[in-house]
Amino acid sequence: MDDIVIAILRSGTPLVYVALAGVIAQRSGIWHLGLEGLMITGACATIVGTVLTGSVGLSLLIAILLCALGSVLFWLVVEILKANQIIAGLGLTGLGLGGTSLAIQAIFGSQGAVSAPAGLPKIGAAFGAYGGLSVLVLAMPFIVFLTWVLLCRTRFGLRLAASGEHPFAARSVGAKPAVMRLVALVIGGAFCALAGAELAAGSLQIFSQNMTAGRGFMGFAAVIFGAGHPIWATFAALFFAIVGAIGIRAQLVFGDRIPHDLLLGLPYIATVFGIWLSARLRGGARGATGGFGELKDP
Repeated sequence: MDDIVIAILRSGTPLVYVALAGVIAQRSGIWHLGLEGLMITGACATIVGTVLTGSVGLSLLIAILLCALGSVLFWLVVEILKANQIIAGLGLTGLGLGGTSLAIQAIFGSQGAVSAPAGLPKIGAAFGAYGGLSVLVLAMPFIVFLTWVLLCRTRFGLRLAASGEHPFAARSVGAKPAVMRLVALVIGGAFCALAGAELAAGSLQIFSQNMTAGRGFMGFAAVIFGAGHPIWATFAALFFAIVGAIGIRAQLVFGDRIPHDLLLGLPYIATVFGIWLSARLRGGARGATGGFGELKDP
């Protein structure tokens, strides 16, 4: 049983962090389809930074800064240049996927996997069988709670929601919607960096091309499935992780009796099911955002 829970926490923690990034962006009125690109940027920067500097802490800071810069770039394209946010988000994802491959080729002279000499700090033997999990796994529930407090119980959260739903009303109380969106995207960029760092350095200590494998889009689906709420989006992300853990367990139990590709595809099937169920229960994307989907000011 412990093995299953550990597998769920390891695979679910990156999804939770990237889902929180999507929730914050959603509150500000932005459909953030660039989560995948920022997540793989964070994963690459963490491993490459550790290889080059020997410091996991410094490499994590570099990852956060790069993802924050990517978020600022996304904000400039969407807010200042008034580009379509869906296309801009997909462009950011393409930039992250292609840019990391180019960086690996330029730095190491090959496109193979890169191994780091160290990973994220572990929570320690005091936690028994769970001692091999990283500190980001331990911090995850606290960060979810703090995000809920920030979005749902503070003046900042109310102004952020108003900036996404009613920009004119937000300006009437002194909030600047464009600035609120910038702050939201930068915070989300930091969460994407944490997601990438946990994926690459939490247990594997390795980076390979396209290793996010659609997890950024799964996080975005968790935002919709969770109705744009940080707690429910977290549960949705963990649901996808549970399905993935079941698939891995099924491979060990059933072997070749069930097609291997089908078991590997279970998390993505669950993602499609979650989107469909959200559409049935809440009216799809509109129900998930509660009106936060419109970016243009009146």
